[in-house]
Formats: sequence, structure tokens, C-alpha cells
Amino acid sequence: MPPTYSSEDRQSAGSLHDKHAEDAEKNVNHHLVAPLEPEFDDPNIDPDAIILDDDSPYPEVRSAVANTDDPEMPVNTMRAWVIGIVWAIILPGMNQFFFFRYPSVTVTGIVAQLLSYPLGRLWAYALPNVKLFGISVNPGPFTVKEHVLVTIMANVGYQSAYATDIVAVQRVYYNQIYNFSYQWMVVMSTQMIGFSIGGIARRFLVAPPSMIWPANLVTCALFNTLHSQHYAGMGNRGGISREWFFLYVFLGSFFWYFFPGYIFQALSYFTWVCWIVPNNVVVNQLFGYYNGLGMSLITFDWSQITYIGSPLATPWWAEANVAVGFVFFFWILTPILYYTNTWYAKFMPISTRTSYDNTGHEYNVTRILTPESTLDIAKYEQYSPLFLSMTFAMTYGLSFASITATIMHTVLFFRKQIWIQSRRSLSEQPDVHARLMSKYPQVPEWWYSIIFVTMFVFGVISIEVWNTQMPVWALVLALIIAFVYTIPVGMIQAITNQQVGLNVITELIIGYALPGRPIAMMMFKTYGYITMAQALQFTSDFKLGHYMKIPPRVMFWAQVLAAAIGGTVQLGVQAWMFTNIKGMCDPAQPDGFICPSTEVFGTASIIWGVIGPQRQFSQGQIYYGLLFFFLVGAFCPLAAYLVALRWPNSFLRYVNFPVIFNGTSYIPPASALNYVPWAIVGFVFNYVIRRRHFSWWTKYNYILSAGLDSGVAVSIIVVYFALQYPKNGAIGKNNILTWWGNTVSTNTADFGPQGAGTPLSAVPPGQTFGPSTW
Repeated sequence: MPPTYSSEDRQSAGSLHDKHAEDAEKNVNHHLVAPLEPEFDDPNIDPDAIILDDDSPYPEVRSAVANTDDPEMPVNTMRAWVIGIVWAIILPGMNQFFFFRYPSVTVTGIVAQLLSYPLGRLWAYALPNVKLFGISVNPGPFTVKEHVLVTIMANVGYQSAYATDIVAVQRVYYNQIYNFSYQWMVVMSTQMIGFSIGGIARRFLVAPPSMIWPANLVTCALFNTLHSQHYAGMGNRGGISREWFFLYVFLGSFFWYFFPGYIFQALSYFTWVCWIVPNNVVVNQLFGYYNGLGMSLITFDWSQITYIGSPLATPWWAEANVAVGFVFFFWILTPILYYTNTWYAKFMPISTRTSYDNTGHEYNVTRILTPESTLDIAKYEQYSPLFLSMTFAMTYGLSFASITATIMHTVLFFRKQIWIQSRRSLSEQPDVHARLMSKYPQVPEWWYSIIFVTMFVFGVISIEVWNTQMPVWALVLALIIAFVYTIPVGMIQAITNQQVGLNVITELIIGYALPGRPIAMMMFKTYGYITMAQALQFTSDFKLGHYMKIPPRVMFWAQVLAAAIGGTVQLGVQAWMFTNIKGMCDPAQPDGFICPSTEVFGTASIIWGVIGPQRQFSQGQIYYGLLFFFLVGAFCPLAAYLVALRWPNSFLRYVNFPVIFNGTSYIPPASALNYVPWAIVGFVFNYVIRRRHFSWWTKYNYILSAGLDSGVAVSIIVVYFALQYPKNGAIGKNNILTWWGNTVSTNTADFGPQGAGTPLSAVPPGQTFGPSTW
């Protein structure tokens, strides 16, 4: 007898009704399960929905991930390893080279995903079916599993390893040039310790079906589209195929980006209100995109909208939390504090990531240093305290709140889930994907333990043998912080697509624990923050392999090998650049290798490691009030939990304070340009269209995101190498780059002199603001 649905069931179950109708025609019978009882109050699922035992309870997962597996499909092939290793060399090397240049470009993993498909097809077509050392050179058609393995190897290390900035800062700022052994051990230990922690945490962050990792769904949908995979979760909607839809969107996105990216750049920074009154400081501060609060609302640049992640991949309720946090803290609270001159804010632009002195100029850290790069108290007291723009100060406060909110939220809302998952095996998961993956041999825990112990030894050697100012106990403390936060932050990211960062709290802790040690500050921050970030990156890749049914042991070796190759290549490229490029990291370097990230990293090492947080946040200092955000962050989840107990079915069940506090962490340099259009697009597609045109959303939503992302990623590379990199950007300098559409947004008070913005009150020459003593 076919199942019956009420109208409410049809709404909440989404494509389940359509799925039953389609499968009824195929004489496919499903085992129906009682309404789902999640192990925590999961906002991503409707508690009244009827769940199928042979598919995911989440419509998002059903639409992007096949609920079947072919264990015989080739994956661990010579072809996959060769192409994957090639990407693990090319992407890290190329991105590291351009990492030190301004303007720069990053070749992302999605480019490797797209290019690997024709490469794999070409291999299958052109190479003979022979064996080399007993291994088949051409095992047949290029499979989707091989494609996934290649892409994961490309993704592991395509971004510049965080620790390479430590090496660069030591060379540029502190004249410490250590040998390659030190550099390699620092980079490997910071990258791979996170991998081992992520592997140990996979039972909490990968196996449970509630850990959906929304960003992976776009990738899965693209894999299945490129390989023409068909499965029930796609629905039975008519219209053009996913393959043709992706192609049309990709081409449209590719060609459109030439306009906001080069031809008509005002379409990207569409500050139309500022164009009307370009010299009105208040209007430009409120409506500007460069150094303002961005109330102009509009952009026509997909790369700006996705600066904080794809709005099509993030659940709408999570986007709503971010939007509410943004509006309250940056459109209500920030203007109030700024225009009442709290923390002397009106003497600085309202939103920049620059640190200022008491004359309103950028803080000159060299004026307070001894020849040994330590703090000279007399010079500091003679020069100036350090001031932050209002949005920068607000971001610090929200970061403090997110740290305590994350722990409190996890204890209150996820404790049952963590306890259950700590005792549940993969085959016992209430999820078809976990049951399918349970057929493969799992990675033994001792494999991860060996990685952890080895990399820990590397870390100890690197900080003890060379002068890093960092004791072993600080390394242990940093790893404890990373380990404690990996599961809470990972659970929030897996549900909401938002990651809580540990960069500020690690800087704060080491600044108080070891004041006056900038190298130790950088090391501690990297081992504390990046260890967790790497753990979650590896965990996310594991979830991708989980969805695409990649054998876990093959995944393990692919990730370890790619991470080792990528880090080594990056260090080699960096060493070659500093040896062979004249004036490397000099602001006047003629080829643009001015090292902007190294400058930011080095300045932060001085601000937090030399000046120290005690001179900024301790009682009696300018920003002491921001420490109370720790209490706010601890209290708010408790209030939300108590309200949820009283009204369990109200909209308040969707309130997530870690996301509210942390969702705006990209500000500055991000602004409403990156948040408001992002939230609007998310509302249209993940709320309106998902509710009213669910079959269209199921079939096309994630492919739309993949097509837009892919087109922009490829177009950025083409624009850069064809129009910006040659002749050091001189192409079009006297024609297309000077017309109104490329200059109107920069001829405003929002942009200000040399892009520095405009303060409400300029400091008269020879005068200062702020306290008289510090």
C-alpha cells in the first residue's frame, strides 16, 4: 500500500513525495521509518518529516549525493595518483609564487576539479591498457571515484601553508634565516598535527548523518553532474539536464565576470549612494563598501557575494543568524559607538583593518622597537598607544564572545550527540551513507597516533633547537586548545557552514602568557589556530569521501602524501623567491612582490607579541570593555537553551549564538557588500524557491552554485594572466582603466586617500587624540 501524506507532511518532506511517486512507477518499495528523533535539536531537519531508511533524512544531501555505491569501481589507480600528485605540486607551487605578489591570484581547487575531468578522459582514451610494475596504466573509463581522489589531493595544500608566513616574517622582520630543516619541520608539524586530530574526531564529525557539511554538497553535485550520475534524490523534474544547465551557467558566469572584474569595476563596488554625494563623509561611512558599513546593498559581482562562502550552499536559517548578527552589531551598535566617539573612534575611518597612532596615521611599529625587535618602553610611552577602527574593535569583541559561546552551546545542545557518537560504530549509524561506507576497512586509530607523535616531535625539535622564544609547555597548551575546540567548532561548521576561528583567542592567551616574544606569538597562534583549521579541512575532505564512497584508507594516504608534497613545494618556491628575486618584500619591488600578507602577519606579531594585549585589554586600558564579550558569549547560549526548553517548537530553536557572534568575523576587510547580497541570495534560493519550487531547487540549486563558482574562478585566472599580470598591469592603464565606470567608486570619501578611507574628524597637524598617559 503506498504511503499517505497530509498536506503538512508533503511540505515538510519536500521531495520525498515526488520520490515516492517516481519510484512507484519503477516498482521500487521503500522501508518507511517513524518520524525522526534527532540526537539534538537539529535546525536542518523537520521533526515531522517521514524518513526513508534507504536515503538521507536531509533533502539537501539527497539532492546532491547518490544513495548507492559500486564497491568494484576503480579508485586506487595509477591514473588517479599521477594526476593527483601533479596537482599537489602545481597548485601549491603556483599559489605560493603569487601569494607574495600584489595584485595576486589564487588557483582554487574547483579549477583542478574541472580540469581533472578532461585529463582523466584523455588518459583513458590515449594511453594503452598495459601494466607497469604489475599496475594497470589504463584501467578503463575515468571514474567518479578517481576524480574525487584527484580533487582531494589538489585541495589539501593548494592554499599557502600558514606557517610559511612565520618563515617569511622571521626573515624580513627579525633577520632570522634558519635552514630548510627547521622550515620543513615547522610547516609539516603545523599541517599534519591537525590531520591526525581530524582523523581521531571523524566519528563525531563525519559518520553522523546530521553532520552534513553543506559546502561539500556543491562539490558532490558537480562530480555527479560531470559524470552523468543519476539517482533518486535528484527528483523527477523535467527541463534541461544538469549537465547542460551547468555548462550554460559556467559560460555565463565566465564571460560576465569580465565586466565587474575588469571592464566596469563599479559593478563590483556598486556604492551608488556614495556616487551621488562623494564627499559627504557620514554618507560614505554608512553606505560605502571600501571602508564603510555598506548600506548600499547591491553588487553584481559573484566573487564579492561568495567572499564569505556560497549562499546557495549555506542553510537559510544559518544565513539568517549571520544576517541578524551583522545588522545588530554593525548597522546598529557600531554607528552608535562610532558617532559617540567611543574609544576615540571618530578620529579613524569607521571600518579598516589598519592599526592607528594618536595622530590618526597608521601605527609605525618600528618606532617602539629595540634593535633586538623587543619593546622599548620609553619609546612606546613617548610615541602612542595603539588604536583600532570601530569595526575592527567590534570584531575582536565578537571573537571573544564566539569562543565562550561555542563551548557553552556545545555543552548545552550537543552533549547527548557527542556521548552517543563516542560509543557508536559506523555500521550502527542511522544513515545509508554510513552503512555503505562500513563495508570498507576503516583507518586504524594508531595510524593517526603515529602521525601525531611524529609531528609533535618535529614541533618540539623546531622550537627547541632553534631560537623561537617558545617553550615546550606553550606548544602543548596550543595543541590542547586546538583539540578542545575541534569537535565543538566542527559540529557547528558541519551544520551551519560557518567556522569559528581561534586566531584572536590564541593571540590573546600567548600575549598574556609570554609577553614580548613575537616569534613565540606566531608559533603559538599557528599551532593553536591552524591545527584546528587543518583538522576541520581534513575532516571536511573525509566527509566528501564519505559521500562519494571513497575507501577511507586510500583517502588517508592521499591526504598525507598531498599535504607533505604541497608543503615541501611551497617552501622550495619560497626559498627560491627570496634567493633570486631582488628586493623581495620591499614596498617598492618593481614586479609587485611586496608580500602584503607577510606585512600583515609581521605587524600582528609586533602588536600582539611585542606590545601585548595587556596594554590594550587589561583594566584601565582603552579596549578593556571588550573583555566583557566573554561573559556575553557564555550567557547568550544559556538563555537560548532555557527559552528552547520553554517553547521547543518556536522559531527560537533556530537561534545559534556562535554563528551570530562569529558569522561576521571577516569584517574588516569584508563589509555589507559581502554580507547583505549573500543573505538576500540565500533567502531567495534556500527559502523562497526551496519552499515554492522544491523540485527545481533539488535538481539545480547546487549545480547553479558550482557553475557560478567555476565560471568566476576560471575567469579570474584569465583576467589576471591576460590583462593584469603582463607589463605589471600597464595594459589599459590610459584607456579602459580610467573611464568613469572604473573610477567612480574610488573617487569618494569611502575610498579616501590611497584607499585608506576618511575619518569623521581629522586630527589637526601637530595635535593628537586619546589619553594623555598610557
